[in-house]
Amino acid sequence: MRCRGKVGEMRFVVALSILALALAEAPLRAANGLPDIATLEPDLVTPPMTEAAPATGQRVRRTTRGWEDTGVYHALYLPANWKPGAKFPVLVEFQGNGGYSDYFGDVCDGLVESCKLGFGISAGRDYIWIAMPFVNVIDGWKENQPLWWGDPDETASYCVATVREVCRDFGGDERAVVLCGFSRGSIACNYIGLRNDTIASLWRAFICHSHYDGVRTAWPYRDADRISAFARLRRLNGRPQFISHEISVEPTRKYLEETDVPGEFTFVDFPFRNHTDLWALRDCDLRRRVRAWLRAQGLPAPG
Repeated sequence: MRCRGKVGEMRFVVALSILALALAEAPLRAANGLPDIATLEPDLVTPPMTEAAPATGQRVRRTTRGWEDTGVYHALYLPANWKPGAKFPVLVEFQGNGGYSDYFGDVCDGLVESCKLGFGISAGRDYIWIAMPFVNVIDGWKENQPLWWGDPDETASYCVATVREVCRDFGGDERAVVLCGFSRGSIACNYIGLRNDTIASLWRAFICHSHYDGVRTAWPYRDADRISAFARLRRLNGRPQFISHEISVEPTRKYLEETDVPGEFTFVDFPFRNHTDLWALRDCDLRRRVRAWLRAQGLPAPG
């Protein structure tokens, strides 16, 4: 990944601010005496991303048409029960921030190949899964951005083009596309997913784990303020969102109540101390509740 002058310095400063925030929050989580997610053994393992052609049960690196001469790519997974000519719902996932680590050993590298939610929630069946990049533009060169947003409008454009291409070429059901994300990716469900009317029209439902657009206004990026977040939230148009957070989701619940924006919101506390997406690979209450919520939306999910 290219990193030049002031751009590299900016990324370093922002990375330090994220680490400082994590360390500041750690004593609060420790005081709650909550268990660590590592106490639960995983029952799923995400398949590695390879350079192969798309195939059943495989996760492969892809670049959408129009971005072939760039450094941008996403990860595409075709479910174990995929077959040509059939229609499948689609899980689109945004990853958390790269350079993240905290007191409890939780880490995130910000890369699409490290995404976990889509595979964990679906157990690798019934859904096409796209791990979507954030896209940065530096002197005309486009590349994946592991920390914060890069160019949000370019990210939205790549996301729209990718979802449409996958639905056209691999049988994705355009009426059943679910956007999900962890941490930065959770904020992105609204910050990117509701950025304009075009991208907002893609989604049937949303799964947001840990953080939410508009709850905190001190994040180090443009349009983190409540007025901007409210404008994005209004594009939700009542569609369902499953919202969870480690320890307590109450700040997000309170924020959404204050906005008075109509929506079908489901709030769930994650009773572990970890800021992580590893829960999706474990048999825990949160994963069971996400799956039950999907079934309630008329979408498939493991029983």
